[in-house]
Amino acid sequence: MITLKKHILLLLFTIVGSTFILQENVSAHCQIPCGIYDDHARVQAMLEDAATVEKSVKLITELAGKSDAQSQNQLVRWVMNKEKHAQQIIATISDYFLTQRVKTSQEDYAERLARHHAVILAAMKAKQNSEAKFATSLAASIKVLEPYYPEHGH
Repeated sequence: MITLKKHILLLLFTIVGSTFILQENVSAHCQIPCGIYDDHARVQAMLEDAATVEKSVKLITELAGKSDAQSQNQLVRWVMNKEKHAQQIIATISDYFLTQRVKTSQEDYAERLARHHAVILAAMKAKQNSEAKFATSLAASIKVLEPYYPEHGH
C-alpha cells in the first residue's frame, strides 16, 4: 500500500518528469505578444532542418542494403534523425507561423495559408519516404516562404 508521503513524491516526480518532456517538445516562440521575433531566422532554421532531412535520406539510402549490426544501428539513427527534423519543421510552421504570422487580415491570406500548408505536407511526405525527391521538395517549399520573411538589419 502506498503511503500518502510516497503518493505525493510519486505525483511530484510525475509532474516534474512531464514538465521536462513537454519542454523538449515545445520549440516554437511564445504565443504571447512579446514582440521579439526573427521570422527570417526561423525560415533559415527550417532550411537547415530540411538540409538535415536531405542528408539523412542520402545516408539511409547508402545503408539500406547493409545487414551488419553497425549499419543497421546507423540506419535506424538516420531514420530517427530524418523524422525529428521534419517534425521540427511542422512544429515551426504550425506553432509559430500559422498561429502568429499568417493572418486572415492579410490581402494574400489564402495564398500564404496554402504555401505554409504546402511545407507541412512536404515535411509529412519526407517523414513517410526515403527518396531524395521528397527531401528536395521539402526544401523548395520552404524557400517559397523566404520572400514573406526577409532578413532585417538590426
